[in-house]
Parts: sequence; C-alpha cells; structure tokens
Amino acid sequence: MKSLKGVFDFYLDASVHVAFGVLALVGITVLTLNISVNEHLSWFLFFGTMVCYNFVKYGVEAKKYVLVANRYHKNIQFFSFIAVGFMFYHAYFLTRSVWIGILVLAFVSGLYAVPVLPKAKNLRSWGGFKIFIVALVWMGATVLLPVLSAGHPFSWDVKVIAFQRFVFVLILLIPFEIRDLTYDDPELKTLPQRYGVANTKVFGSFMVLVFFFTTFLKDDLSTVDVVSKGLLFLLLGGLMYATKRNQSLYFSSFWVELIPIAWYMVLVGLHWF
Repeated sequence: MKSLKGVFDFYLDASVHVAFGVLALVGITVLTLNISVNEHLSWFLFFGTMVCYNFVKYGVEAKKYVLVANRYHKNIQFFSFIAVGFMFYHAYFLTRSVWIGILVLAFVSGLYAVPVLPKAKNLRSWGGFKIFIVALVWMGATVLLPVLSAGHPFSWDVKVIAFQRFVFVLILLIPFEIRDLTYDDPELKTLPQRYGVANTKVFGSFMVLVFFFTTFLKDDLSTVDVVSKGLLFLLLGGLMYATKRNQSLYFSSFWVELIPIAWYMVLVGLHWF
C-alpha cells in the first residue's frame, strides 16, 4: 500500500494528473465543435503541460531547477526531461499557425514565472492576476489551438466556448487559491487574501452561473451540450459549497483536477446514446 501511495503521489506531484485534465479539455473542444485535430497537438499539450507545471512548481528560478538536491525532486526533474523529448517530437508535426499560437501562449506562460516587471517578481506575483493568467493560458491551449489545428473558423460559438473555458478554469482554481491561503506570500494579493474565503466562494458560485447560462448564447445548441453543462453546473456548485480553507490531502490536487476528465467522460457517454 505504501508503494502504491508513493506512485500515486508521484503521479500528482509530477503533474501527470493535470496533464490528463488538459488532454480531456482538448477532447471536449473536439467533441463540442465536431472538429478533427492533429493528434500530435494533443500529445504536445499533454507533455508540455507536465514540463511547464513542473518548472513553475519546482523551478521558478532556473538554478533551483538545474541544481536539485532533493532525491524526490530529482526524479521529477528526470521525468520532466523525458517529457521534454516527447514534447519536441510531437512539436515537429505541428502547423505554422498552431506554432504561432503556441509561441504566444509560451510568452504569457513565461511572464507568469520569469521576472519582467520592476516592482514585481513576475506576473504570478502581480496583485491577484495569477488566477486570470492561468485561465487565459488554459483557454488558449484547449480551445484556440485545437481550432487553429483543425482550420476551423473562429465563429461565434467558438468565442462562447472560449469564454466558458476561461470561466471554467477560473472556477477550478478557486479551491487552490483558498487551500494556499496559509502559504501564499501576502504580496500575491490573491482573491481570498483580498476579499476573504466567503466572498471568494460567492464569486466562484456566480461564475458557475455565468458558465452554465452562457451555454444558451450559442448558435448551434445541442441537447448533449445542455445536459453535460447542466450536470457540470451541479458539480461545480457542489464544489464551491464543499471548498474550505482546511482541505483534505487530495481534495484539490486530485478531485478538483479530476473534473475536466469527468466532463469529457460524460460527453463521450452522452454521444454514445
């Protein structure tokens, strides 16, 4: 049991779980828009997510990521280097338009971790913008890049889906913001630091309403889309209610990050009927 727990913890700590979440969101975009996406893009995002997240978590400063003393972190570092190899392999098969989108997202992600502003260490530490930057990057990676890859027009429905994806990721980030309240530097000025846990949960609950009801703004509205968003509406509402400052060990790192995967599975199931 101890060895299984070690494998499970490594699965979470090495960002494999969050990478599957990104893969699921790409799949949701494909199913919702009924488009065909280059498989290499999906796997590029899968391995790229692990690389980016591990760098941000364990190597905000380059020297900390190169000179690793902790054995466990060395294993994650080695795992990340392998992921880099697979990422570059799949990157070779991507189109020019997709590469332009990737470079823009990479630039924003770089600003998130690398110091660029005179009075801020990086955008991650810039007055509460962290949550919105992450949501923007996730939206771009899981909606805009697949659309570019498929050569699909940026229609009104694509814009609605992109907005909903941005809101969806914002909602999922709130439990992490509340969990990290004890550890975050006060200078970060995260939503819970600025407005308190209760008000942050109210904001999250409002975003759940926005996420669901903007579904009806789409031109091409299917029963599958409404049903899946309805189920997700209940799940996300329950998440806001259940989120608290003192969370169980895997509440955010596993259960919250499982929601995109569950959404994808629901969509696949509904498409079978």
